[in-house]
Amino acid sequence: MDSSNHLRSFGMSGMMITDELRGIEQQYNIELGHIPPAIKQSALEYYPQFEKEVRQQAAAMAQYYELFYCLEQSARKLITETMEEAEGADWWENKVPQAIREYVKKLMQDELDMGMTPRSARAIDYTTFGHLFDIVGANWAHFEPVFTSRLAVQRIVKNLNMLRGPIAHCCPMSEDEIDRLVLTVKDWFRLIG
Repeated sequence: MDSSNHLRSFGMSGMMITDELRGIEQQYNIELGHIPPAIKQSALEYYPQFEKEVRQQAAAMAQYYELFYCLEQSARKLITETMEEAEGADWWENKVPQAIREYVKKLMQDELDMGMTPRSARAIDYTTFGHLFDIVGANWAHFEPVFTSRLAVQRIVKNLNMLRGPIAHCCPMSEDEIDRLVLTVKDWFRLIG
C-alpha cells in the first residue's frame, strides 16, 4: 500500500471513530470532548470571517462563561428552593423587593413587544446577578442557615459581579482575573453551609 492509501485509510478510520464517539455521546447524553462543540450550521458560514485571534479568544473565554453560567443558575435554584420552602409558591410577589419585580415585569414585556421568544416562564430568570443577592439580603433570615456569613456573601458577590464584566461583555480576562475567578468560585462553595 502506498503512502496516499495509508493516509486515506487513516483519515477514514478517524472519521469512523468520531462517528462512533458521537453516537455514544447521543446515546448516553454525555460530552466526551473529542471534538469541539458544534456551531449552528447557519452561523458556520460567517464564523470563518472573524479574525483568527478573535476566534481564539472566544474559545479561551468560553470556559469562563460556562463556569459563570453554572454559578448563576445554581444561585437562582438555591434562592428559589429556599424561598419556596420558607414562604410558599407566591414568594416572588410577597418577598422580592418591588424595584426588582418592576424591572423583571418591564423586561418580560419588552421581550413580548419585540416579538421574541420568552426566555423563561419564571420571573427569577429575568433578574440580574446583582438582583439575586438583593433578594437574599432582603430575606436574610431565610438564608442565614444556608450561608456561613452575610459579610462574606456580600464580598463574594461583589467580586463575582466585577469578574462577570469581561465575561458578559466579551473581553478577554487577564491571568490574574482568571485566578481570582477560580478562587472566588471556591469561596462561594465554601460559603454555603
